[in-house]
Amino acid sequence: MFFLLISRFLALSFNQPKFSPTPIWNANGITFADQSIVGEYPTAIFVNTNNAIYVVNGEDNTILIWHEESVNPTKIIHGSFTKSASIFVTSNGDIYIDDGSKNGQVQRWRAETGAFATVMNVSSRCEGLFVDIYDTLYCSMVDHHQVVKRSLNDSEMASNRVAAGTGIDGSDSDELDGPGGIFVDVNLDSYVADCINNRVQLFQLGESDGITVAGRTSINATVTLRCPTVIILDAEKYLFIVDYSNHRIVGSGVNGFRCLVGCYGMGSKSNQLNTPFSFSFDRPGNMFVTDRRNDRIQKFSLINDSF
Repeated sequence: MFFLLISRFLALSFNQPKFSPTPIWNANGITFADQSIVGEYPTAIFVNTNNAIYVVNGEDNTILIWHEESVNPTKIIHGSFTKSASIFVTSNGDIYIDDGSKNGQVQRWRAETGAFATVMNVSSRCEGLFVDIYDTLYCSMVDHHQVVKRSLNDSEMASNRVAAGTGIDGSDSDELDGPGGIFVDVNLDSYVADCINNRVQLFQLGESDGITVAGRTSINATVTLRCPTVIILDAEKYLFIVDYSNHRIVGSGVNGFRCLVGCYGMGSKSNQLNTPFSFSFDRPGNMFVTDRRNDRIQKFSLINDSF
């Protein structure tokens, strides 16, 4: 059992840094990629454990890949997806990309074959995608107010199962309204960015009623959110949240939530963001943020993390 658990942790494809109690990021971001590379309104980004960076250019329907320390994209994958809001990359290099807005599906690009195929049928854009440690694919259907899932180990593409939400917008504990990003931990508990309800909901395994862990109605209401869009848990299970309409990234710690980057109001300066949509940590703990209305990807470097 011990070695099985260790192998699951090693199989994680995304970075979960272990920070000190009060990590600090440089308030001034560096533009990693601008509109000429990522197009208008970039949304989806993913950084894997090898520090490869994946960004979707929605203007020309391509996936751009930077390998570690590369200045320009080292690989460009052309696809037929449209208006993609989310992307997830597994440890074997397979890429899952939202294609729900127009085509009602999630596509997978197989690293082994270089080919796309449909792996999930959905009834909405997938504002969030996630693949858990048991190879279950999750889609957060923003327009259908529900998170659905299906096992990628099934030989046939069976019907989706409900992971969270009733399919009707609302603010009760079992409801969602415009759900965005998803994070599923190793216990298979699901964290959902409940955008219109201005909160983050935790759905423990097997439970249909969510617990508000950040934002409106939280029992530890130390932060006010305005449309959270993406959530990441670090190695200590602290929450990091894209606070979309407050134009910032916030994080929790031993003393509750605090603003981490984008703490100087909406704008286009190096210390500002304008409707950030998604973000991802690299291996050392630097943040890469899709700064949507500034048409850029910003990198915020971790500068103080002494234990």
